[in-house]
Amino acid sequence: MEEKNRFVIWGRNPIIEALRAGKSIEKILMAHDTHLPKELIKLAEKNKIKIQKVPRKKVEEIAGTKKTQGVVALLSPIQYWNDNDLIDEVIEKEGVLLVMDHITDPQNVGNMIRTAEVFGVNGIVIPRERSSPINEVVVKASTGAVFHIPITKVGSLRQFLERFKKKGGWVMAVEKGGKPIHKLSFPFPLAVVLGSEGKGVSKSVMDTADLVATIPMKGKVTSLNVSSATAIALWEVAKQHWIER
Repeated sequence: MEEKNRFVIWGRNPIIEALRAGKSIEKILMAHDTHLPKELIKLAEKNKIKIQKVPRKKVEEIAGTKKTQGVVALLSPIQYWNDNDLIDEVIEKEGVLLVMDHITDPQNVGNMIRTAEVFGVNGIVIPRERSSPINEVVVKASTGAVFHIPITKVGSLRQFLERFKKKGGWVMAVEKGGKPIHKLSFPFPLAVVLGSEGKGVSKSVMDTADLVATIPMKGKVTSLNVSSATAIALWEVAKQHWIER
């Protein structure tokens, strides 16, 4: 097996060895017309790594070769934090979490991570499903900020936020229909939730929110790109968290 780049490996045995070694893998893509060894499937399940079926052509395009044995793994450039450890860290520091509610555009994810790191956010939470993987596009868009801020992946944002609240945290959703963000007094430790580009903050996550913050808008276009909204929201939070203290 050869590597096209450091984020991609292919072939059954190399992927099994990567799983055994505890490498951080975003997800595994397998061709529709292939069968994977039971060991590979079991290791993926144990490590909570999704296996997605795609056309063989897609597998070969990602690997850059036809010698894939019908399977390719996308390696993460970072090591994810344990979610409970991140909760404890943020609670202890009375800090701030940025929660990305199913953001699928890697450019947006990278920009949001960069903004979070600049404004002193203590950690980032990303769902395992329906979210952009942390890949080379994200790394580039973040200008390397992914290497300087704790990031965790969770199966359920709602359950994560409920655990965060039980330990003393607060949850703020940035969404329409709330109070103007510049008029709010933020409680800390605080999880700031921004929703997907098309659907906004999901209902299950909204149900956990202690407060809803809205960015006032005056123009004819009544929405912001999610990375722009993140910058505005985190600036307002940063002012109260550490800038004006």
